Parts: sequence; C-alpha cells; structure tokens
Amino acid sequence: MTNNQLPTDDDVAFYRENGYWISPPILTDEMLDAAGHGMRRHHAGDVDREMPGDPDRSLWGWRPADGDVLRKNDYASLRVEELALLVSQSVIAECAARLAGAEEIRLWHDQLLYKPSGTHRQGNVGWHTDRHYWRSCSSQEMLTAWVPFHDITEAHGPVMFAAGSHRWDEQADLSFFDQDLTTIDRYAAEHDLNLVTATLARGQVSFHHCKTVHGSGPNHSGQPRRSIAIHLQPGDNHHITAHDADGSTATHNNDRLVASLPDGTPDYAHPVVCPRLWPPAP
Repeated sequence: MTNNQLPTDDDVAFYRENGYWISPPILTDEMLDAAGHGMRRHHAGDVDREMPGDPDRSLWGWRPADGDVLRKNDYASLRVEELALLVSQSVIAECAARLAGAEEIRLWHDQLLYKPSGTHRQGNVGWHTDRHYWRSCSSQEMLTAWVPFHDITEAHGPVMFAAGSHRWDEQADLSFFDQDLTTIDRYAAEHDLNLVTATLARGQVSFHHCKTVHGSGPNHSGQPRRSIAIHLQPGDNHHITAHDADGSTATHNNDRLVASLPDGTPDYAHPVVCPRLWPPAP
C-alpha cells in the first residue's frame, strides 16, 4: 500500500462535509476476479464454512428459487473464502479509519449485491441511511465501503448519494425497501438537494457515512451489476439500548450471532463475526 492510495487531509475534510468519498484505484484485478468467483460460488450454495449462529441458514438471503431479481446475501464473507479475503484487505479498512477518525476498524457485516440488467423499478434500492438499521450501535461514525467488481457506469444503476445529508435531521420515513426513488423529492425544499452518482473505474471503492442518504436506480447496462457492501465500525462501537420509531427495542441480526458480554449485551467486538480489520493483527 502507498500513501497515495489513502485519503489525504483534504479528502477527509471532503468526506466530513459531503458524507461520502470515492477512492483512487486501490484493489487489483486479481482480487476482484477472485471476489467475482466467490460471488458465483455463494449463489450456487458452494461455501467454505457455515456461518456461526445460523445453522439453518435463515440469514442466507437470495436463493436461486427467488429468480433473476435483485439479490442480497448478508454475511457472505463469513461463508466464502474469496469474499473474506476481499473484505479483509487492510487498505479498505485503513481508508475507513482515516475517514472516521478511528484508531481501530472492525467488520460490522457485509452484503453481497447483484443487480440484474433490465429489472427497471424492481432493481431500485430505496433512499435510506444505514444508521436507521443500526440503532443498537453506540457509534455515530460507522461507515460503508461499496466495492464493485467491475467498472460502474451510469447505465449500471450506481449508488447515488445525497451530498451532505449525514448532517440532516434523521429522515425516518425513508426505506431501503421503498423502490419509489421520487421520495427524495420531498426534501428538496428543506435542503439544498445535491444528488451525486458514484460512477467508478474497476478497483475504486466508494465510502459513505452511516447517516448519508443513498439509494440506486435500475440497471440498463446489459450486464449484471456485481458488488459487495462492507459495513464497518470504529473500535469504540458497542451495544446500546435504543428504540425504533414504533417504540420497540432496536435489534440487529448481529445480536443473535455474537456471544454476550458479562453484562448480557451483545459483543460487537466478537472476533469471528466482527473481526478487527485495522490495524492488522501483528
């Protein structure tokens, strides 16, 4: 790794202002070729290990019987070695550490994402923030690295960010599952709405703050859009008691996968489910 692969002070300031940052090329073709092979293996059910705490595969996600739709498979790096190798690349975690101002970065979880071409609105990912789904976390500086396995053009339905939206008041009515992308329009009057499309060359990675509003549109490229979202937590993140908008106690699937600490709370530093990614182990 070289210093010109990492965010500069100006890049960190840009991230702090806008809630996202796109890296220069930091991943090799060989890494991404291997990850693409790992994706195909996972989709075929060919895994290297079962995920701890999920013996019945209830958290598996997309299966072939679901058809050629938007595919999401959580925790894929805990099952497939090629994906684990990509997720554990220290350059990704060191970039995240600089952006978040963190001395340590751990994995929170990952999502293997496959968007087929020609799905139209059914391929949309609704406007949302990641923080909305991570209320049981103490850290306000969690972030996501989105790693495409190939060049991403406008036609692929790339991730779009509402620049600066991590500084908005929380928009609880936005949802990952709402495929109507016009919902963002209701905020245009209240905010200086600046939507940025993350087109990337192969090897680049986009990073976004956990409170940044983002979504994506349909894929018209003629090829599937293949990527993995790596959700990351600073080393000081821990479980807190929080509540969703309906008053229910906020939980996350990690809570059922990790061991409990002596006080009975989930261990968000669990070495298998939430391994340390930066600094590397000595």
